[in-house]
Amino acid sequence: METLEFIIFPDGRVKEKVTGIVGSSCAEVTAFIEEQLGQVVSQQRTSEFYAQQVRQTASSAAQAQLSRTEW
Repeated sequence: METLEFIIFPDGRVKEKVTGIVGSSCAEVTAFIEEQLGQVVSQQRTSEFYAQQVRQTASSAAQAQLSRTEW
């Protein structure tokens, strides 16, 4: 599940936390919001940022299925 969490401090600073988005696409999701909020002072990337999405093609899934039935 993708979530965006914002904490607004009394001095006007905003802390933004993104979870559930794998890879650098989180920057695309938050770009418009960050433009509206103002200057970004710092960013801290999570392990999700460095993770890669696992994609399986239909042919590799079919091969896996065939391999199992051959046993």
